[in-house]
Amino acid sequence: MTKALPTCTASKVVLAAVMLACSTAAFAEAPGEATYSANCKSCHGATGTPSAGMAKMMNIKPAAEYKTTAEEQFNSVKNGKEKMKPFAGKLTDAQIKEAVAYFRTLK
Repeated sequence: MTKALPTCTASKVVLAAVMLACSTAAFAEAPGEATYSANCKSCHGATGTPSAGMAKMMNIKPAAEYKTTAEEQFNSVKNGKEKMKPFAGKLTDAQIKEAVAYFRTLK
């Protein structure tokens, strides 16, 4: 026969499990955020607004100013555009789509 945990101890265990689950969910990254951070953030900025120097040097606009579609942005990332080098071969199509989707939330 096994001993049951006292009610107080069982409640603490349940509370700890709930808190752990909630804290993990709160810090979960959005799909594409890690790819964006690793590959795009240095030019486009963490919030979708490039630094003044980068904006001038690379002709980069803030995310809110892009009027292109998700498909056009996908093609620009995959194949390159103007001063941006292509990411084909470095990122999968799925990673590019997720990074583009994340970038579009920064508006």
